[in-house]
Amino acid sequence: MSLFKARNWWSTILGEKEEFDHGCLCLANVDNSGNGQDKIIVGSFMGYLRIFSPHPTKTGDGAQAADMLLEVDLRDPVLQVEVGKFVSGTEMLHLAVLHSRKLCVYSVSGILGNVEHGNQYQMKLIYEHNLQRTACNMTYGPFGGVKGRDLICIQSIDGMLMVFEQESYAFGRFLPSFLLPGPLAYSSRTDSFITVSSCRQVESYKYQVLAFATDADKRQETDQQKLGSGKRLVVDWTLNIGEQALDICIVSFNQSASSVFVLGERNFFCLKDNGQIRFMKKLDWSPSCFLPYCSVSEGTINTLIGNHNSILHIYQDVTLKWATQLPHIPVAVRVGCLHDLKGVIVTLSDDGHLQCSYLGTDPSLFQAPNVESRELNYDELDVEMKELQKIIKDVNKSQGVWPVTEREDDLSVSVVVSPNFDSVSQATDVEVGTDLVPSVTVKVTLQNRVVLQKVKLSVCVQPPLELTCDQFTFEFMTPDLTRTASFSAYLKRSYTPSELEGKAVVSYSRPTGIPRVIQCKFRLPLKLICLPCQPSKTASHKVTIDTNKSPVSLLGLFPGFASQSDDDQVNVMGFHFLGGSQVTLLASKTSQRYRIQSEQFEDLWLITSELILRLQEYFEKQGVKDFACSFSGSMPLQEYFELIDRHFELRMNGEKLEELLSERAVQFRAIQRRLLTRFKDKTPAPLQHLDTLLDGTYKQVIALADAVEENQGSLFQSFTRLKSATHLVILLIGLWQKLSADQIAILEAAFLPLQEDTQELGWEETVDAAISHLLKTCLSKSSKEQALNLNSQLSIPKDTSQLKKHITLLCDRLTKGGRLCLSTDAAAPQTMVMPGGCTTIPESDLEERSVEQDPTEQFTNHRHLTADTSRPEVSPLQGVSE
Repeated sequence: MSLFKARNWWSTILGEKEEFDHGCLCLANVDNSGNGQDKIIVGSFMGYLRIFSPHPTKTGDGAQAADMLLEVDLRDPVLQVEVGKFVSGTEMLHLAVLHSRKLCVYSVSGILGNVEHGNQYQMKLIYEHNLQRTACNMTYGPFGGVKGRDLICIQSIDGMLMVFEQESYAFGRFLPSFLLPGPLAYSSRTDSFITVSSCRQVESYKYQVLAFATDADKRQETDQQKLGSGKRLVVDWTLNIGEQALDICIVSFNQSASSVFVLGERNFFCLKDNGQIRFMKKLDWSPSCFLPYCSVSEGTINTLIGNHNSILHIYQDVTLKWATQLPHIPVAVRVGCLHDLKGVIVTLSDDGHLQCSYLGTDPSLFQAPNVESRELNYDELDVEMKELQKIIKDVNKSQGVWPVTEREDDLSVSVVVSPNFDSVSQATDVEVGTDLVPSVTVKVTLQNRVVLQKVKLSVCVQPPLELTCDQFTFEFMTPDLTRTASFSAYLKRSYTPSELEGKAVVSYSRPTGIPRVIQCKFRLPLKLICLPCQPSKTASHKVTIDTNKSPVSLLGLFPGFASQSDDDQVNVMGFHFLGGSQVTLLASKTSQRYRIQSEQFEDLWLITSELILRLQEYFEKQGVKDFACSFSGSMPLQEYFELIDRHFELRMNGEKLEELLSERAVQFRAIQRRLLTRFKDKTPAPLQHLDTLLDGTYKQVIALADAVEENQGSLFQSFTRLKSATHLVILLIGLWQKLSADQIAILEAAFLPLQEDTQELGWEETVDAAISHLLKTCLSKSSKEQALNLNSQLSIPKDTSQLKKHITLLCDRLTKGGRLCLSTDAAAPQTMVMPGGCTTIPESDLEERSVEQDPTEQFTNHRHLTADTSRPEVSPLQGVSE
């Protein structure tokens, strides 16, 4: 509730189940009484017209019967009521009522009563106009500068302005580029009509231009001789306000200046009469109606604005002067003089709540009790504050920022992946070259403990893996129910996914209405995307993984990929991906090493991660707890950088293709306009090969659109390969530097921040910003690097040299003892400890300079990732049977 409430002076409820709008309320001396008191005229969509002359009531009393002067059933919905000089030969005020298909002008008069029942009022029809088009709204004024009378302009639903010179119809004009009608107002100083089009532009049309433009009725004629010599309707000025307008009102300061007020959906505009913005006000609420009026201060204007929170705001220009609470949402507001009381605010709601009020406040009778003052012991307060801060810090360290809730007590989720393929493959619309693509069934089981609402299950896997169904909805109306969702997963396209892991996310609402989310991960089998094949002795890319335990037979680790014909080769195994590439896995007979090799660098990731995962599971079953893997080779940054360059090249190609497509589209539309102008010309003229140019441009647009679509597919495939290579590089860095799980999570957050790659926000600029932040914080050399400001705006870079330099520098600083940590508690400027919890790494300028000169020299695996296996330094696996 607002502190300030509108003081009720008089109010009433109009009819039952009637509807009203902003055009249904008008205040004027409609009966031309000598005292000049305003009357309230209200029309409804039910066809009732009521006229009130309210008198002040006591608190608790409603409207008196004598307050209603007249009530008439017009039998047609009343769209708008206005009072003006609408009858020729007299300057008396008359009432104009707009119906959907009719305009009626009435005279309202009162007859003195001879008894105590009071005066009698009657309404007489002076003239009416039957409209050929459905009306929307109207405005009036001295069009063309006429004296002593008002003309009426009606806007139809289809955009026609119909001008009536009192009893006669003058002309009709269609608004150009019309779609839906907007508010309409007339400015007498500039003699122009102002409206807001569907293009969200304020448009002004001179009355003289309307009068001399082509007649709307003649436009419908088919005979070319009846077109006449009218001119084209041209707009005087336009202003784009960017939103739909609710109402327009024009207020004049004096004879030399006037202002156009436009109430938008979220903004309030004040314009000069030439279309320039005088000022505007952004509203924090949704307005419903407004009324500008002249202020007592010279050069300013007051404005009443009602909103959907039942609050009426009073602004002086853009300054809020008052806010008052109303008992209803106003759709129309007026200010008038009622019963010798000036400045009465009259509001009308859409359900017929009519109220006359004035501004004021209720006196506050509350008095705050006296508080016993006592002296504060600041030393004790400091001790208590430190204890509380320590408790808060300990809680945050142990439990994290968010409180731990027992979500599993409400709902438990489990996922089971079938170990066998489906008997009948569920793969559809696949783009894989093999004859038959297998599918595997996944079952998600949900069991609730309490009643749950809006339970939705969403399942996602990494493309090009596909699911037969990924959205499910359940109802748990009673406790202890079990629901199962089954679906199949398969490979849809002919390239390798970056991960085999999937997620099942369940969202629901607890009985208290609190939303909750549960996530469960599952892993699809490797055999879903690859088949066993003969191992290859040569490959372009190789990775060697060291372990601290004796080698394990590959037949035991990968039982589903064993080949019966090669029982003697238990230390070599081949994997053929359905996308076409091949990977070979070798286990050393004498040393504790495993080698993974392939012709594609990114294909090494899945087999490497699967090998480490299965080795960990194998030794866990054996009860071995100290099993560990390591990587002692050179970091394959050069191969990684080639994939980055390929991905960036496709991004730049996509941007160029989109620019070229935009240019061709503009050219195509320009040729269309030229052709349309030629076809509309009365005198035939040669096309000058415009049709040939249009056909050629159309073919170019289609070809460019196909090229953009093809490039997007290649870019998506390249991004998937880049993610696979990024996973492999992160894994090798973790094994190389023996990073913890938290440090690997920091690397994954920096290198894999995006699920999808777009032109607006791409992988290169996002990763570069993340790595730069790490180099500036936890991996910084000195306080000078911490003081460097990073670019806060992400934009596509010119090339990838800066990114490759930062990746190389990251590996260099990890080599020299840098630690990845996001904790800020360890920051201590006295000992130069980094904000990330890492002490300063001593590096000479010569070392830094050498890294910057050749970012790939130190960490590129020069020949280790080649097909040559005969050189001793190239092959760390001694005694591997190939």
